[in-house]
Amino acid sequence: MSHLDIYIDGASKGNPGHSGIGVVICSQGRTIKNISSYIGKATNNIAEYTALIYALEEALLLKAKTLKINTDSQLLARQLNKVYKVKHPGIINLFNRVTRLLTGFEKVLVNHIPREENRGADKLANEAVKKTLKKSLTISRQNVAARH
Repeated sequence: MSHLDIYIDGASKGNPGHSGIGVVICSQGRTIKNISSYIGKATNNIAEYTALIYALEEALLLKAKTLKINTDSQLLARQLNKVYKVKHPGIINLFNRVTRLLTGFEKVLVNHIPREENRGADKLANEAVKKTLKKSLTISRQNVAARH
């Protein structure tokens, strides 16, 4: 794969709260990979960076040379484009990991997009959280029923 268009999103229910990530990877206008994963309790910004890390790792496995990263997180886009400095201690390590992963590509463009253009990644991130919470609720109900 020479070039990939990647859409990323993080979702947090509570901020911090139960969080998930969503990634949609496209090549030549076609979706080639969807990633949806629950990441535990985190802030929304940590979820956004974690989604980017998943995306970059997958792009390296796909042997991409150039990337266009699309995110609805203005903060993440501005931090990666060096408009804003990263100050939050919880984000610095993630930012440094992203910076290290970016060295594996010839060219990377980080693009801030409206939420409406990021529906696929948003849906995957939210599904990861909902699926885990639903599973957790089912287990809790089974434990209560078993005690009676």
